[in-house]
Parts: sequence; structure tokens; C-alpha cells
Amino acid sequence: MFVCMGVVAGYSAARLYKTFRGDQWKKMTMRTALLFPGTVFGVFFVLDLVIWGQKSSGAVPFGTLVALCFLWFGVSVPLVFVGSYYGFKQPAAEDPVRTNKIPRQIPEQPWYMHPVFSCLVGGVLPFGAVFIELFFILTSVWLHQFYYLFGFLALVFVILCLTCAEITIVLCYFQLCSEDYNWWWRSYFTSGSSALYLFAYSAFYFYSKLDITKFIPMLLYFTYMATISYGFFCLTGTIGFYACYWFTRKIYGAIKID
Repeated sequence: MFVCMGVVAGYSAARLYKTFRGDQWKKMTMRTALLFPGTVFGVFFVLDLVIWGQKSSGAVPFGTLVALCFLWFGVSVPLVFVGSYYGFKQPAAEDPVRTNKIPRQIPEQPWYMHPVFSCLVGGVLPFGAVFIELFFILTSVWLHQFYYLFGFLALVFVILCLTCAEITIVLCYFQLCSEDYNWWWRSYFTSGSSALYLFAYSAFYFYSKLDITKFIPMLLYFTYMATISYGFFCLTGTIGFYACYWFTRKIYGAIKID
């Protein structure tokens, strides 16, 4: 499913990039096709080399890695370029109002609107929506227990999406009220910062629930959890950004200009 969704990734990335007046579509397409899967595959390959070095039976065979590379470069990357091609052929979404070509000076912001502080605060609620379910997931993965609450997991995922959207929209509104119009990356990091709390909780879980003393198992645990946190960061950050994108278009589209 991930490989076949490359066409959707390329199309949506191209439409969004064109809306923000980007013109280097080849670099954008390559980053879409290689950045996230390349990071995950690189980490996985290094860990597999470490397991090979320990002569463990849990190492992934070399043939499986070759097959994964074939699916990545032979199927996923071409589909991303196909989706990007059709995405750039579509007209860019029009802004609801005209924007000034000369950026306006941003006034001095209060301390609670500092990007680091607001992003760290924004990540608390999304993590709070999932941390109880996260305990059962970690127990299922690392303590080999059965997990059967998939219906409740789907409900928690819906709550996570709503929480990411709501907290990011609220903080984006405060930011716009403070005359700071640079909302796009901050909206991404606001909800994406919940990944920091996810990784911190995984460290707490490791020292409180697991009995691992050797270096290699510790390396595997923290590296895998860092990779999972990276994926969680991309997921929640994307939800927050698109929520703020919809919100800003709605509020500025409601402005009546005589």
C-alpha cells in the first residue's frame, strides 16, 4: 500500500508546492520520493548490519533488502514522479485575498508566542490523546503480548487527528492575532512536537518496564522508537499543517473588501 500510494504523494505534494509558488519541482519530487523512505531504510539497513555482525537469526536476508529496494526504486519512485507530473499540470489553488509582495515587519512577540515554547505546548494534547493506548502497543511489541483492541485504536486515531487539528488552529489564530503571518512551518512543528513526548515516553517505558541490559538490544530499542517517533512527527505535523491551511483560507476568504 505504501508503494502504490506514491502517486498520491507526488500529486498532493506537487499541488501544494505549486500553491506556494514553488518552481523547483524536480527537487521537490525527489525529496518526496526519497526523504522519508530513505531515512527509514537507511536506519533499518544499519541495524540489520549490526544484527548480522552478532550472527543473529533475526537478521533480514539480503534478498529481502534487494526486493525492498526494487519496490522502492522500481515502483514507488516512478509513481511519485507520475503523480507529481499530473499535479503540476493542474492550476494552482487561488488565494482568497491578494497578498502584499513586500513582507510586513512583524512586531515583537510576547514570551508565550515564542516558536519553541508554543510548539512544545502544542504537542502535549496530541500525545495526551494517545499515551494510554501507546502503553498497550509498546507492551504488545516489546513484551510479546496480544493486542486485540483495534476498534478502540481506530477511535484513538480519530481523536488524535481532531486534537492535532484543533490545537494547531488555536495556536495559529493566536499567532495571526499577534500579527505574525509565518504560520506554515510553525503549524507543522506545533502538532509534530508530540513526537518528542512519544520518544520521551518510550525511554520511560524502557527503564520502568523492560529488563534489557546489553548494548545491542538497547540500541535496537531506541533506534526503532526514534524511527517510529519520526514517522509520528510526519503524521501529526501534516495533520496540523493542513488544518491551519484550511483555517487560514476560510478566515481570509470571509473578509469583505469593498
